[in-house]
Amino acid sequence: MSATKSIHSGHIGDSPATIFVVDDETMLLDLAAMILQPLGYKVRTFSDPKQALAEYPAAKPAVVVTDYAMDGMNGLDLVHECKRINPRQKIILLSGTVDESIFANAQSKPDLFLAKPYLIPDFVASVRALARA
Repeated sequence: MSATKSIHSGHIGDSPATIFVVDDETMLLDLAAMILQPLGYKVRTFSDPKQALAEYPAAKPAVVVTDYAMDGMNGLDLVHECKRINPRQKIILLSGTVDESIFANAQSKPDLFLAKPYLIPDFVASVRALARA
């Protein structure tokens, strides 16, 4: 399999790239899985950011996609903790309530920001770009 084909099919080398999706809205978790799994990604969804963080070190996801506004831990806190564990972690922050200015002065920043509701092609392009970075 060529490197280009493997990237576009959601694989890194011979293994499917793991994508963590963290959002307290179950419908949006299901939507992300429906979009990414057919592209060949291994999608792990979490409605609890603390659970995602607990499983993060062992899973070593290629990309973490997280909502900003969640109970218990906001998306920027999750970004910070993931980047503390792995400074090169690729992360997409999603939000329907804030814009990019929310992380302007943050110690740890996401790699990309998408406003909700996002367009599916933009979401796919963002995940693909970061998964191969």
